[in-house]
Amino acid sequence: MKQLVIFDLDGTLLNTIQDLGVAANYALESCGFPVHDISAYPSFVGNGVTRLLERVLPESARNEENVTRLREYFMDYYDAHKADDTTIYDGINDLLAALTERGVKLAVASNKYHKAVVELIKIYFPSIEWVAVEGQKPDFPIKPDPSIVFEIVSKFPTSKAQVLYVGDSGVDMETARRACIESVGVTWGFRPEKELRDFYANNIVNSPLEILSIVDKEI
Repeated sequence: MKQLVIFDLDGTLLNTIQDLGVAANYALESCGFPVHDISAYPSFVGNGVTRLLERVLPESARNEENVTRLREYFMDYYDAHKADDTTIYDGINDLLAALTERGVKLAVASNKYHKAVVELIKIYFPSIEWVAVEGQKPDFPIKPDPSIVFEIVSKFPTSKAQVLYVGDSGVDMETARRACIESVGVTWGFRPEKELRDFYANNIVNSPLEILSIVDKEI
């Protein structure tokens, strides 16, 4: 049985795409650049704020100066509006409750900037006891670098065989692979199932409670 389950945040626990897209469009419009339909944003997110802002810019305008300009507007807006339209995916609360009942420890590892991760977890999961909640920090490598996983495991020492990593993207599957831990790709998030398979997901699930049978497996 697994003893520690590490979750990605955006596209795994929370559907944040509307608030991310609106914030990025606000930044683009404020800086005089064209905006995108919200439906385009699932392909832009997943690698942190800097990569998001690079991707939403016109190709000819993708430079450090413009990203820095956008970041100021994006951060100010997102900090104030990050929970306007964000929702918990159906079945996630039931999954977290079932894992807690089993004594399984829970953690979050996200490429979203750390302050927003901590605040969103407090807003949406106030009663859950997390052993670690980690977002992207300055001068700290983003996923798929596995450092964030190692940091969590250092806070709650667990053998790799007893750790499960749950995410919705190829970045998440690659993070788990590099950390040498078992992965679960979820199909309700921002990326297509093909991406999960292309990045060698150990398991793929279509609903949160399917994860319980993976957690319960004999090691």
